Amino acid sequence: MSSVALYKATTAHPGDVAPVSVLPKDLPKEDLLAVIGKTEGNGCVNDFTRMLSSHVWDPYLEASGGISVFSGGTEGVLSPHVTFIAKDKEYLTESGEKMYDQGLVATVAGTRDFEPWEMGTEIHARVVAEKITEIIKELEIDPEDVHMVLVKCPLLTTAKVVASSKPCITTDTYKSMGYSRLATAVGIALALGEIDDNGIKNALDTYGEEGWSSRASCSSGAELENCHIIILASSKKASNPYRAIHGYMSDAIDLKVLLEMTSTIPEGAERVQIFVKAEPSTDGVVRGNRHTMMTDSDIQGTRHARAAVGGLVAGVWGTTDVYVSGGAEGQGPMGGGSVCIVYKV
Repeated sequence: MSSVALYKATTAHPGDVAPVSVLPKDLPKEDLLAVIGKTEGNGCVNDFTRMLSSHVWDPYLEASGGISVFSGGTEGVLSPHVTFIAKDKEYLTESGEKMYDQGLVATVAGTRDFEPWEMGTEIHARVVAEKITEIIKELEIDPEDVHMVLVKCPLLTTAKVVASSKPCITTDTYKSMGYSRLATAVGIALALGEIDDNGIKNALDTYGEEGWSSRASCSSGAELENCHIIILASSKKASNPYRAIHGYMSDAIDLKVLLEMTSTIPEGAERVQIFVKAEPSTDGVVRGNRHTMMTDSDIQGTRHARAAVGGLVAGVWGTTDVYVSGGAEGQGPMGGGSVCIVYKV
């Protein structure tokens, strides 16, 4: 279990590592756990900005065994940026007493690599669930203490489909992104007790409509073959000023829940970061009105949703370097998405 601090900076381009300057100068290399970022690619299968960003940041994580998670797509007002998660000290008084009655903790891990035919299946979901259950035990926390499980999961490429020893869940590489995110989210829901073992198949079969996690944040990419996992949780054993709250938007214009959640941040506290998932509702409507996000042949629906929700979140948060990721299959109710807020008291 590691007490953590979060730091954030905007980037000039996908290969920009200048933001490392916002980290404490005396931070040991072994203490940088994760780099989470938004890049200005299309967020689809051929978004190589994610791969470039991972390539330039992964060397900074070698000493700690940390991981990078990059989500492509900064449509609308969203700004490319990185958020660092680093180990932090325990805040104690001169007499050795805890200065805070709790704190934010985190850990990172990875699953095994997946075979192409396993991606997006029940096998995928169970592998993720087993790893998260293992991590929670190591953190010495309860599932209820977890605020966010942020995961980068793999996708299928044509080469993987052709080379697979068994039939894959789809031969459509773009659709594979959604299946991968869904299976990952279902695994998270199982590990956190949001669904039971009997609910896995139903959640997968209904594309997350009947079984989802309010604390999952999953994005997929071609830059890895396994799942990179980051868990943020509260712990009464820790003593630091970082706090987190979680919830979910019921649809793409759920301003009410964003205002309710931000209103719980204590007066004078520093807003650190907000993590939100977004997706176009598959029934083609938002509160009874038809939307065209799913029928635009020029722009993928996830890109429309990211732009719409990104503008809403940025307006509430007061800045554009917010983490809004498209594709929320199983990560909140259909058409909505999970929300996690981190602040510093």
